[in-house]
Amino acid sequence: MAKKVVSLLLASHPGPTVVVTVIVAGLGIGLGYPPGRLAVLALAVLLGQLSIGWSNDWLDAARDAAVHRTDKPAARGDVSVPVVRLAAFLAVAAAILVTLPLGLGALAAHVVVIAGGWAYNLGLKATAYSWVPFAVSFGTLPAIATLGQEQPALPQWWVYAAGALLGVAAHVTNVLPDLDDDARTGIRGLPHRLGARVSGLLAFAALALATLLITFGPGLPVRPLLIAGLVIGLAAAATGVVLLLRRSPTRLLMQLIMTCAIVDVVMLALAGQSVTV
Repeated sequence: MAKKVVSLLLASHPGPTVVVTVIVAGLGIGLGYPPGRLAVLALAVLLGQLSIGWSNDWLDAARDAAVHRTDKPAARGDVSVPVVRLAAFLAVAAAILVTLPLGLGALAAHVVVIAGGWAYNLGLKATAYSWVPFAVSFGTLPAIATLGQEQPALPQWWVYAAGALLGVAAHVTNVLPDLDDDARTGIRGLPHRLGARVSGLLAFAALALATLLITFGPGLPVRPLLIAGLVIGLAAAATGVVLLLRRSPTRLLMQLIMTCAIVDVVMLALAGQSVTV
């Protein structure tokens, strides 16, 4: 039984699930959430991300099995597809219920975020618009935290834009390691059409622009910590571009993309109340 539970948890894409949850929790801390409300915010987002991860493994089980994906529990048969499907629906229902105490604004934003993830899994991933769900979901993600405050507030325009750019970079990071497997099973999203090198350049450009927005969006004077983040983020992006132009994409490039993204997320949390209107 314990092995089945572990397999089910692994089928939720625990890495991205935890990262997105930490992002929103970090925003909540930056906005000054009290501990109890912060716990509700984090749990709600965690449940929403679990539903997206489980829906992905459920819907992709046959494709993943066809290319012998050893990292997918449902494809390996470690946990049955019906169990993963049920977990996805239960998680999305629980996510909605847990978000309710944060207010209708936060609930609406969370529904948009979850719908984007499910839309990607249900078919948009195979189209030239594969980036759209990521841009919409990540662009809306900060609104869950800002609208979930005791005094709800909308995010600034630059927060939406930076989130959308981070979403595009996250999409590329998620897809690049699996380009060949996806091609064999008929998946041709935007990164597949652009190719690995161009997609990598797109990711770094999106991250660099997001870093600039987060640095200067709150206005002048710019905090020293944001300047430090700007230097680190742009240096990592520039290094990645140079490597991309000199050689074929490698795991190091994915690590650089993730480094830029982490720096941007920390900077966004440091911006605190500056992220709201």
